[in-house]
Amino acid sequence: MPDVLVLYYSRNGKVAQLARLVARGVEEVDGMRARLRSVAPVAPVTESAQPPVPEDGAPYVSREDLDECAGLVLGSPTRFGNMAAPLKHFIDSTAAEWASGTLVGKPAAVFTSTATMHGGQESTLLSMITPLLHHGMLIVGIPFTEAALNRTTTGGTPYGASHVAGVDGENPLSEDERTLARRLGRRVAEVCQRLGASA
Repeated sequence: MPDVLVLYYSRNGKVAQLARLVARGVEEVDGMRARLRSVAPVAPVTESAQPPVPEDGAPYVSREDLDECAGLVLGSPTRFGNMAAPLKHFIDSTAAEWASGTLVGKPAAVFTSTATMHGGQESTLLSMITPLLHHGMLIVGIPFTEAALNRTTTGGTPYGASHVAGVDGENPLSEDERTLARRLGRRVAEVCQRLGASA
């Protein structure tokens, strides 16, 4: 059964919630399975290595996950209008996969969470799309034919799913944010199936 890799970094849990919704959307498509993975945190000075398996949440991503996936959905909180350092650190380590074309032709999508409505959701999503294009991936967004994208007053963009968490993370995911995250996962899985059928 083909896997869609849902790979994310989450510090306060909101991106992890979105990741689980994206995974649910993937698994709404018959014959498709989601593979949830996370990346380890990074620090300017490392005194001890992170454990090989996180204490809770999704396992850390491996090179095999990239090789084996039929599609990829990346998630990150916003950091000054950009993806968070741990996810960027992992992407920067994928030169061998870039050189060998591991991800070429596979569909990909992105999602994020910000503290405020104008905290850089769209620029963060675009910053995550750029390296995926360098890997030769096929970008899947959310079209305006999705009713929730037209009515949302919280998160959700054509570039990918998103959430407005609030300054202290007090906002739960809205119904529109939840719907759009699931639809994004479903769209990637559907594209994977179509590509597999034409291969």
